[in-house]
Parts: sequence; structure tokens; C-alpha cells
Amino acid sequence: MPHDGLVFDLPAGESAGDECPLLSREIPYRDPVAAFAPWSGQPFAALLHSAAEAGGRGRWSIVAVDPFRTVEARGGSVTVDGKAVSGDPFTVLERELDAHRLPLPADLPVPFAGGAVGFLGYELGQVLERLPARHGDDGGLPDMAFGLYDTVVVFDEWERRGWILSNGCPERSPVSRRLRAAHRLQSFADALAAAPSDLPPLNAATAPWRPEIERNEYCRRVEQVLEYIRAGDIFQANFTGRFLADRPAGLSVLDLYRRLLARSPAPFAACLSLPGGTGLASASPERFIRLGADGRMETRPIKGTRPRGATAEEDEALARELEHSIKDRAENLMITDLLRNDIGRVARIGSVRVPLLCGVERFASVHHLVSVIEGQLKPGLGPVDLLRATFPGGSITGAPKIRAMEIIDELEASRRGAYCGSVAWIGFDGAMDSSIVIRTLTVTPDRVVAQAGGGIVADSDPDGEHDEMMVKIRPLLRALDGG
Repeated sequence: MPHDGLVFDLPAGESAGDECPLLSREIPYRDPVAAFAPWSGQPFAALLHSAAEAGGRGRWSIVAVDPFRTVEARGGSVTVDGKAVSGDPFTVLERELDAHRLPLPADLPVPFAGGAVGFLGYELGQVLERLPARHGDDGGLPDMAFGLYDTVVVFDEWERRGWILSNGCPERSPVSRRLRAAHRLQSFADALAAAPSDLPPLNAATAPWRPEIERNEYCRRVEQVLEYIRAGDIFQANFTGRFLADRPAGLSVLDLYRRLLARSPAPFAACLSLPGGTGLASASPERFIRLGADGRMETRPIKGTRPRGATAEEDEALARELEHSIKDRAENLMITDLLRNDIGRVARIGSVRVPLLCGVERFASVHHLVSVIEGQLKPGLGPVDLLRATFPGGSITGAPKIRAMEIIDELEASRRGAYCGSVAWIGFDGAMDSSIVIRTLTVTPDRVVAQAGGGIVADSDPDGEHDEMMVKIRPLLRALDGG
């Protein structure tokens, strides 16, 4: 039966005060998309949706709306609640998280009870390393956008349970926090109870796509990457291409997300609504970094792709072909090694290990090769330190990482923006989970952008790489053109 009024107190001496309530109410499970829909048009409304189970992942879905604070970065400036502040984007985000630190009880049934939810765009790598920036701002999304949320709704997709959790931030005194937490929990409960159980009708508008570069030019640029590999500059680079479409009038980010979800459910799916009706509709299959409050880290890079087969026999043959492909295994191994090194920068010595190397995982439209790297974060470090050490993810850059990113900037036709960045939740207790922003539609006021690519290694074939890119991007294109 649903219940509420569970109150957890912080240990004495915490910076938020002697007593800091966290209120939790269990609610009946419902479709997370339907629960999110009434808020979906608001700025900084976020749905992190475990829309498919894959290898033990795909359990938790989070609805985070109405933040008490926002953090954005664009073009070298950072704002908090729309006002410019000092510091780089990582420093500012870390500062805001630290100001609301909230250890959680070990027996809490959910992994997230408030914190930051949002995304980091690929070009934030230029904050961390000295990298070229050939492409200017094209009017897309910010470089980073996070809301800080005191009240969230969390659904357990395995056990079909749900909770509203409210922690009283940003109030500082125990009494004020308790009052705010109780008020906010009840207001969310009332809103969910009043929300329709069915989703609103979809906007059926469609639009044609146009490639930013045609097939022949894409293949020519892949050949340039191969020349860099043969010259010894790099071992691998992730090269991508974009498709653009005019945004149909009245088409919401949620409309696009629902269309994409129908074609490509994924364990790390997300729908993010940002100011001006912009946002992300993501069906990402790939975890970037998970961090427990106890400091345990996990990353799961994807490298290697085959389409799903039309029959069970064809599907199994394609999976076996991928599993035994020398080229795809080499591609995955290089990135696994890169991520071992990235995590090793902030891990306890001797804690980094690889429990899975080049395992085949099945998703709605593709097979992927996936590896797992684990480690233990050094004492005194937190989630933003881990992001600084690893961002952007090695699976969407290449090896060596910095030189690969220089080549990406040289050969790709535009900046990546949110694509190949990360969608993340970061709890006030220091836990984190995040995805790589792939299989994602970026929505601006006047256009929709789809992007995909793949890792180029020494024995890559340019035509084959274009074919792989099209396999990955096809569900995105169909979400808008109806094909």
C-alpha cells in the first residue's frame, strides 16, 4: 500500500544543519511518460527513462521538474538562475551541489532523492583541454544545462513501484526545510493524481531530412581519418555526420520523444525540455559513468554495431559475426583501454578492472559490443572530479583522445553541441549516473538535428562506415519523417 511520512535525518555536523528531513511517499506505479507529460512543456523539465531492460540496466525512471535553481553555460559564460557567475561550468556545478549536500540512508529504496539533472555538451571538453574550436555557436542548445531539484518522482521499472521524494532544499533551517519538503511532496502528489492516465494525442506533423554532407563527402572524410591513422597520429577516431530538418509548427520535444521511443526503446532514454521549447529526445543505449555514494565507479563503452536480423536465425548470425569481428573487437579494446586510463586518474591504485570485455548486447534495432570498466574513486573526490577526468567519453572521441578530438574538429562539418555529451543525474549525496548522448534528436526553435557515426580504425572501409552510420541514425530519421 502507498505510504508517506518517512523522515530521515542527516548525521550531526552536516553543513545543512543538525536536522535535514527527507520525506518519501510511495505511490502507485504509472507510465513515466504519462506522469511526465503534464510538465513536459516547462523549462528544465526532465524525464530520465529506463525504457528498455538491457543486461541488468534499465531499472529507474526519474521525473524532475520545477527546479529551485538552474545552471547554464554557453560560449564561455556561466549563469545561475540567469545571472552570470564566476568559474568554469564544472566548478559552478560542483559549487551548487556542494551547497546542498545531503547524505542518504543506506536503506532508501531508490538511488536518487534530489540533486542535479541535465546535460553536458560535447564542446565542454574545451574547458578541460586545450582544443581547437573551428565551429562557432550555431544557435543550438547551451553547452550545459542543469536544474537542481528538491522534489522528484522515481519509478522502479522492475518492481513496478513509484515514489515521490522531497528534501526541502534550498531552505537552510531544519523547520523551514521540513515545511517546504512536506508542502512540495503534497503538491506533486496532487498534480500526479489530477494528471490524465492517458497520453495526449501526438502531433502527426512530419518533415523531410537533408544530410549535412552527402555520402561521397562522408566517405572522403573517413578516408582522411584513415590517412591520419596510417601516419601514426591516432589509432581511432569517432567520425559522425548530421541530418537536418525544419521543425514542424507545434511539434513538441515530447512528441518527438514518444515517436523515437516507439521505434527505439533504450535503457538510458531521456526527454529534456529547455527554455524556448528546445530540448533533447534521446534513446541512448550507452551508460557513460555510474558512481555510487560509496565511490564505486562503472563505465560501459559501446564500440561495434550490427543491425538486428529479420528472422531469429539471421539475428543470431549477425550477433555472432559482431562477436568475432577482429575490426570491431579492436575498436572496442582501444576505447576500453582509454577509459581504463581516464578512470585511473581518479581511482584508488589497483582498483580498476574490466569484468566484461566485448560482450554482445541486443537493443531494439542493433547489436552492440559492450565492455565494462570498474574502479573505486579516491577518498575526497566526488562526481564532478570524475566528470573532469573522463569527459567527453572515450567511445565518442577516439584514441589518443586529444588528438582524435582535434581531428574531429577539423573534419566534421559543425560543432556537436549536446550530441556526444552526457545526460546525467547527480545526487546531493554524491552518487551519479549518466549516459552518452547518442541516438538523440536535438530540438531547436526552428530545426531538428539527428547525428550518428562510428569509430574509424585502420581496417575501416569508408562505404561500410557510412552504412553503419545509417543503421544507427535510421530510427531517428523515422521518428520525424514517418518512414
